[in-house]
Amino acid sequence: MSDDTRAAVDRFNDAFNRHDVDAVMAAMTDDCVFESTSPPHGERVEGQAAVRAFWEGFFTSSPTSHFEAEDVIVAGNQCVVLWLHTWTDGDTQGSVRGVDVITVRDGKVAAKLAYVKG
Repeated sequence: MSDDTRAAVDRFNDAFNRHDVDAVMAAMTDDCVFESTSPPHGERVEGQAAVRAFWEGFFTSSPTSHFEAEDVIVAGNQCVVLWLHTWTDGDTQGSVRGVDVITVRDGKVAAKLAYVKG
């Protein structure tokens, strides 16, 4: 199961870094859940339509956004990804580190709960 979990997470992350919303959503279950890092407790988004709308807005507002997986820890159908998020805003480069707690079901991401340092 751990190999399947890792493959599902890698598929999702590859599509995410291409900003390919169709591929991102194909890598997620119909009843997917995403919790963002928005303060103070994150925004919870549920279901394909709502999560798709969130990603479309995110990629539009942050066209240079890139997530580098610094470490990936898999245990059964769950995965923790330690990442470095980088972007540019005009001439300014930004970065922040964070963690995703991901649950995989039937080869797709069912839940992606994001946490950030800072």
